[in-house]
Amino acid sequence: MGSKRIALYTGSFDPVTNGHVDVVRQACRIADTIIVAIGVHSSKAPVFSPEDRAAMLKAVCGPVAEREGANLEIATFDDLAVDTARRLGATVIVRGLRDGTDLDYEMQMAAMNSTMAPEVQTVFFPASPLVRPITATLVRQIAGMGGDVSAFVPGLVAERLKAKYTRR
Repeated sequence: MGSKRIALYTGSFDPVTNGHVDVVRQACRIADTIIVAIGVHSSKAPVFSPEDRAAMLKAVCGPVAEREGANLEIATFDDLAVDTARRLGATVIVRGLRDGTDLDYEMQMAAMNSTMAPEVQTVFFPASPLVRPITATLVRQIAGMGGDVSAFVPGLVAERLKAKYTRR
């Protein structure tokens, strides 16, 4: 057997949604290790700290990776995804696609990444039908207005969002 395949999945994960978990599940089927990398950018004011997001990702995606026979690692990054991939030894960047709008954007990103790092392959996973409409932005908006987000995020995340927004 050859070297271990490491896949990188980047995002803000603020909050972790069922869509994110779906991509992790699919990625675990093509990689020995999936590294979920949380983008930390000073221009954004996230709902959850990087540490909180990492803890939630470990809690909800760890068991998924284990069931699929893959290792899960959590990291943070503040540079280009391809530079992060190189630094962490990933040869695959995984991305989820909900619709044609995602496809257009992700194809542009994949082409740019391929030019900068030809050794890193981008792989797209179509969103499963139940998670296709979910975006972290919509989840934040619904939670912020007191709505029930339990259909869109893992139970732990729904609890954390409810606690976060009832304190405000």
